[in-house]
Amino acid sequence: MTIDASINAPLAAPASGGLATLIAHDISAWFGDHKVLDRVSLRMEAGEVTALIGPSGCGKSTFLRILNRMHELVPGATLAGEVLVDGQDIYDAGLRTTDARRAIGMVFQKPNPFPAMSIHDNVLAGLTLTGQKASKQEKADLVEECLTKAGLWKEVKDRLGAPGGGLSGGQQQRLCIARSLAVKPRVLLMDEPCSALDPTSTRRIEQTIMELKRDVTIVIVTHNMQQAQRVSDQCAFFLAEAGTPGTIVEHGLTDKVFSTPEDERTADYVNGRFG
Repeated sequence: MTIDASINAPLAAPASGGLATLIAHDISAWFGDHKVLDRVSLRMEAGEVTALIGPSGCGKSTFLRILNRMHELVPGATLAGEVLVDGQDIYDAGLRTTDARRAIGMVFQKPNPFPAMSIHDNVLAGLTLTGQKASKQEKADLVEECLTKAGLWKEVKDRLGAPGGGLSGGQQQRLCIARSLAVKPRVLLMDEPCSALDPTSTRRIEQTIMELKRDVTIVIVTHNMQQAQRVSDQCAFFLAEAGTPGTIVEHGLTDKVFSTPEDERTADYVNGRFG
C-alpha cells in the first residue's frame, strides 16, 4: 500500500505509532432540557478494548456518539466537556467534523452496508465519500487488507463484485467493520455490534475485535456481560438512578470490575440482580 497515511489520519498519529489514547473529560449531555449525562470522565487506553456496560437508559450510547461528534446531529442536543485524542480536542473549532469522524470510526448495532453496492465498493465507500485518490492496485490491496482484518476475506474474495446486501447478517457486520477500517481510524467505536446476530456470528465478531485491538483502540457498548468479560480489557459501568442523569459508577480492569467490584451497585448489576 502506498496511500499517504497522512491523508487517512486527520488527527496526527505520534511518531511511535498510530494507536491512540482517548480521554473524555467532564462530559455532560442534554436532549433539549433533559440532562442525560453528568460530568462523565473516562480514559480509554491505546490498543485496548474498553467496554461500556449498564442498564438501558443510562447514557452509554449517547456517550459513545459524543466520542465521534454524532451527538450533535440530533436536533436540540447539546454537550459540555472535552474529548481528547492524544491530547487534541475533537470539538476544537479548528477541526472539521468529518476529520474527527474519520479518525474515530463507528460500527452500529444494525449492519448497514450499502445494499446495492458491491462488497468491493462498500469497503472503499469512505475513500470515495471523502474524495481520496488511489490507484487500482492500491484499492485492491486496501480491500484485501481491510476484509482480512475484519475476518471476511476468505469468505468473499471470489465474489467481491456481489452486492453487499446479499451477505448474511454477521458477514454484513464484518463488512461494515472493514469499511470503517479503510479510512484508517485511530479509534473504532462499536454500539452493540452483536445484538442482532446469531451465536456463531457473534463469536466471529468477538474474535475480530480481539485481533483488531493490535491496530486500533476500541470502545464497545454491550448489554451482554459475558461478552464484556470475553473481549474487553477495561470496563466502565454506567448508571442513571431515579431519574438522575447517567454517570460512571465504577471503571477499571474488566477482571476486577466483575470479580471484586468496589461498589455494591456494580456487583448487583454484573451478577444479574437488576438491569
